[in-house]
Amino acid sequence: MASSQCCDNPPALNPDGGEGKVVDSFGGLKAYLAGSDESKAAAILISDVYGFESPNLRKIADKVALSGYFVVVPDFLHGDPYKPENAERPLPVWIKSHAPKKGFEEAKPVIAALKEKGMSSIGAAGYCWGGVVVVELAKAHEIQAAVVLHPGPITVEDIKEVKCPISILGAEIDHFSPPELMKQFEQVLSANSGVAHFVKIFPGVAHGWSVRYNHDDVAAVKSAEEALQDTIKWFNTNLK
Repeated sequence: MASSQCCDNPPALNPDGGEGKVVDSFGGLKAYLAGSDESKAAAILISDVYGFESPNLRKIADKVALSGYFVVVPDFLHGDPYKPENAERPLPVWIKSHAPKKGFEEAKPVIAALKEKGMSSIGAAGYCWGGVVVVELAKAHEIQAAVVLHPGPITVEDIKEVKCPISILGAEIDHFSPPELMKQFEQVLSANSGVAHFVKIFPGVAHGWSVRYNHDDVAAVKSAEEALQDTIKWFNTNLK
């Protein structure tokens, strides 16, 4: 994950952002929660390297919640988001403390906590770093629906192992998951008739666009909103 694209347009983090609430422990992790406890369907949103205090990510969580989901945004980075200004911890150093496999393992107690709350279906959406975690969850069939947005380093072999419905939303300008690789993902998924899938490449946008957009950029906002609607539609199709 050493590409500069992974870190473009860092957000101004806000621990108090969003319409929901932050709890000290949900499945063992600090988390932002949104939506009704009465919901039977849950969505886990897994951040990029900038973590769960991203204002745009919390806005996404609030909008998913309005569609009838109990939404959890765990702090898989344990209060240690990537800081581009920290020259002593460039991304290749930072990532050693935050391997996506670790996030995958830490997601399991979050899923267990959702089941304890009575959630009958659970989906997950992941952005960049979080997309890698979501693919691991989909491979292990820990969730009932997966959405992966401008994913970090995932491979055709990973996609071959996916066991739940998966939507992959990619950017036209992306070093990690370029359109050529996205098309390979689609070919693999099409060959696996047992797994429902949706693959879409968004024109004119770059890696990170769906969660690190500039609010003053009308086209960027529109494209991010389209990705959010695609995410909600995928959850509605597979979780309700």
